[in-house]
Amino acid sequence: MKRAVIFAACAALVAAGAAHGAWVYEGKWGSEGTGDGEFNRPAGVALAPNGNVYVADSQNDRVQYFTASGSFLGKWGSQGSGNGQFDFPTDVAFKGASVVYVTDTVNDRVQYFTPSGSFLGKWGSSGYGKGQFEAPTGVAVAANGNVYVADYDNYRIQYFTSTGKFLGKWGCCGWGNGQFYGPYGVVIAPNRNVYVAECDGCRVQYFTPVGSFLGKWGSQGHGNGQFFEPGGVEVAPDGNVYVADSLNNRVQYFTVSGSFLGKWGSYGTKEGEFYEPLGVAVSVTGARCYVADSSNDRVQYFNRNAPAVAPTSLGRVKALFK
Repeated sequence: MKRAVIFAACAALVAAGAAHGAWVYEGKWGSEGTGDGEFNRPAGVALAPNGNVYVADSQNDRVQYFTASGSFLGKWGSQGSGNGQFDFPTDVAFKGASVVYVTDTVNDRVQYFTPSGSFLGKWGSSGYGKGQFEAPTGVAVAANGNVYVADYDNYRIQYFTSTGKFLGKWGCCGWGNGQFYGPYGVVIAPNRNVYVAECDGCRVQYFTPVGSFLGKWGSQGHGNGQFFEPGGVEVAPDGNVYVADSLNNRVQYFTVSGSFLGKWGSYGTKEGEFYEPLGVAVSVTGARCYVADSSNDRVQYFNRNAPAVAPTSLGRVKALFK
C-alpha cells in the first residue's frame, strides 16, 4: 500500500517583527464538516479569472468554489475512481476561464472540468512510466496551455499538452540540483520559469519550461528562508514567490531568485494564525492572498495594504494519506 507524506514531525516558529509585514488579515470562511462551505483538510487553492476561489477539499473528495469573499457557489466530486470522482484531490489550476485541472492524488491521475464541474477528460494511471503517476500533488498551467504536474512519489515533474499528451519530464530521487525529495507544489512564473516546492527536501527549485536547472533556495529550519515541509507555491503578478510553509505554520515570500522578502503567520486558530497551511494563491491585482489553512479546515485571506500579523507561537502534527 503506497503512501505519500503530506505533513510530518513538529515545527517551532521564531517570532517575526512587523518589519516583514506587508499582509494583514482580512477574512476567512469554513469549518470542519461535509456541508456546503465546510472542509476536511483543504489543500490547493486557485483563483479563476473572474476572481472566484476554487479549493481542493481533499478528504471530502471534492472541489468547492466560492466568491472572492467566501460565499458558497458550488461543488462537485465524491469518493471513488469514476469520471468526476476523487480520492484525495490536492490541487486545482486554471487554463484561461474555461478549464479547471485537478490532481486526483490517490487515483494517480489528473482530471479536468468546466468551471462548474462538468467532466471534460482525464489522464494518468499508477506507475513509473511516461504519463503515469505515484501520488501527483501540484498542478500548474503555462501560458501556452501546457500542464505541469508534481509527481510526488516518482520524484519528478512531468508536463503535458492541455489534453494530457506527454511532452517531457525531469527529476529523480536525490538532493542534487534538479533532483527531488517530495516535489509537492508547482507554479509557472510570468517569465515561464517553473518553480517547485520540495516538501521533504525543504527547499524551492526553479527551472526553464523544459526542466533545465536555474537555481534553488531553502533548507530545513525555522529561520527566514528556511522551511519545514513546504506545500503550495505561487508566483504573484509582480513576480514574487509565495510558499505555504506548512509545518512552520506561516507563509513566506521571496524574489524570483529566492531573496527573502517577508513572512506572516503562527500556529493557532485565531484570525491570521495557521495550522498547517497547504495552499496559497494571489489575486491578479496582487492585493489579496488566499491561504488554505488545512488543519483548521478553513480558507483565510489577507490584504497587502497594512502590516501582517507577526508570528508568536509554535505547532506540531503528523498526518499521512495512502
